[in-house]
Amino acid sequence: MAASQLATKGQPAHGGKSWPSKVFEFNPAGLNWPRAVMVLDVLLVPLVFFWAIGHQEYLLSAVFGLLFSVLADPGGSYGYRAWHIAVFGLIGAALTALGFGIGGDAWGWLVLAAGVVTLLAGLAAMFGVHRFVAAYLLNIWFILALAVASGFHHAAHITSYTWAQVLAWAGGSALWIVVTFIVWLIRGRQDRPQPVAELPGDTSRRKLTGPLIMFALLRAIVIAGTVALAFGLNLSHGYWMPIAAIVAMKASLDQTTLVAVQRLAGALFGAVAAALVLLIPTSEHGLRLVTVTIGLQVVAFVVVVNGVGIRFFNYALYCAAIAAGVLILIDLPQPSDYAAEGYRVLWTLCGVAIGVVVMLLAGLLAKRKSAAKQPAPAGHAG
Repeated sequence: MAASQLATKGQPAHGGKSWPSKVFEFNPAGLNWPRAVMVLDVLLVPLVFFWAIGHQEYLLSAVFGLLFSVLADPGGSYGYRAWHIAVFGLIGAALTALGFGIGGDAWGWLVLAAGVVTLLAGLAAMFGVHRFVAAYLLNIWFILALAVASGFHHAAHITSYTWAQVLAWAGGSALWIVVTFIVWLIRGRQDRPQPVAELPGDTSRRKLTGPLIMFALLRAIVIAGTVALAFGLNLSHGYWMPIAAIVAMKASLDQTTLVAVQRLAGALFGAVAAALVLLIPTSEHGLRLVTVTIGLQVVAFVVVVNGVGIRFFNYALYCAAIAAGVLILIDLPQPSDYAAEGYRVLWTLCGVAIGVVVMLLAGLLAKRKSAAKQPAPAGHAG
């Protein structure tokens, strides 16, 4: 499957190197700082806007509405791009409404919603690899929305309105449509390639096969299970577990051991880094707390943008940067102490381990079934 090439494309051969050297092997050709700077420039718009109006609680929705719209941009003519980004943005707005609408409800509804959304995202592979990747991004956002909504629900000092979160997401997606329109005019109304050319652009329909359905069900069960553990047991900062699981699970069954280890190492390092950073505002109050919080938002933005730039430079470092940036942004409004940081790292490790182990076991099972279906050699027949 073409989506399975995302984790390994652009990475050099490993030869007989040791595991640490394989996991952190660098591919200089994979660096793309111009793209990272472009993303940072556009992200400054929602950052400055929400600072100006004093409602940073809606910043994350706008950021992910913008960032994921960039990743889902199929390229091509402007009309084609605008239509696809608009549909992507509308679906994301609906998921934002659902996530923030039920974030404070009984945990059973969260489990059901997470499972159904993950299942539908997995089945989106029938509409082509590009749309499957777009659905995967929306799946990740929905889990993040549940986590953020739950955090706001337990934070008495923060008031978050679902409709405002929906507008923030839609505004982020619409901003990218405006940016693409401006670039289209400047470039003489010419067709433009995908902003992230390494992502698959194939939109050809695929047959909904048994293995594809089973894989979609497997991912849905894992996410529903981690959500049940996190919210059903009311674990302190337990929502880090489903976030880590959805990040750790690859978009196809043929996940290699190397990619699994890179995801595990990256997510764990990112969680540890985020936990340490979140200790900084622990003893701050008043105006200084506000200043430190704004400063850490900038740090998180820079970390995420660096992740965009090194996506194909080293996969483990990319996972670490994205995990650290996202977790910092999610938990900045939450109080921190050493116990909270310990829980955050623990649940991250559990979520990553569950996702990686399930993917590896499923991959091994699929290979065994494939081998069993192959006809036996003539000399061994009978």
